[in-house]
Amino acid sequence: MAVLPAPAMPSLPILALLAVSALVTSFISGILGMAGGMILMGILLAVLSVPQAMVLHGVTQLASNGWRAILWRAAIDWRVFRGCAWGTFAALAIFAVVQLVAAKPVALIVLGITPFLALLLPKDMALDVQKRGHPFACGLVCSALQLTGGISGPILDTFFVRSDMDRRAVVATKASTQALGHVVKIGYFGGLVAASQRGTVDPALAALMVALAIIGTTLSRRVLERMNDASFRQWTRWTVMVTGTVYLASGAWMLIAP
Repeated sequence: MAVLPAPAMPSLPILALLAVSALVTSFISGILGMAGGMILMGILLAVLSVPQAMVLHGVTQLASNGWRAILWRAAIDWRVFRGCAWGTFAALAIFAVVQLVAAKPVALIVLGITPFLALLLPKDMALDVQKRGHPFACGLVCSALQLTGGISGPILDTFFVRSDMDRRAVVATKASTQALGHVVKIGYFGGLVAASQRGTVDPALAALMVALAIIGTTLSRRVLERMNDASFRQWTRWTVMVTGTVYLASGAWMLIAP
């Protein structure tokens, strides 16, 4: 049986960077229900190995999204959550069997293209998490992307951006589905993949990231309360497009760079 190396605490500068990132990105996600996790994933990949980044991102974002779901639990659309949950478990079952690991550049390019294609679809063909069967598809696709590229923000948002939910229901329902997705990601990269691909992190570092994620999420609630639905959707749509562009460019660069 392969023995995994013991997780080590990062150096002080990297630790400070991770701590600030956990606080700021959870604050951003608490307002828009997105974007923060994408930013954090990029930072983690820059300073940690891929398996470590996947596990630490999952732990931090589970705290951020889980706490956000608790704060806004009265606004969760449970029908949508149940559909997404079934899709999430289906994706996990497939990955657990085939042990599929996609190349990072390919995953980034797919993430970058998807928001543009989805937002250009006609209204009667558009992705909408409130439509019959779409929650299951959302859970399946988003979990598959999380288990390949670490995040699923752009495609997740395309399922919600054209729904009739108000901003509280969007943030709450997305938070609950994302929290479940991060549980699946932690389980997959922490135990279900081959031993050589598993990620381990220092427990003290994980605890610090969790605490800061909860603080950032709590601080964001007042800002979200002051926003109106129109500005919320406008900021969400623009953020989806910008982040999609960033991922598309990053994936293309990784393919062509030496």
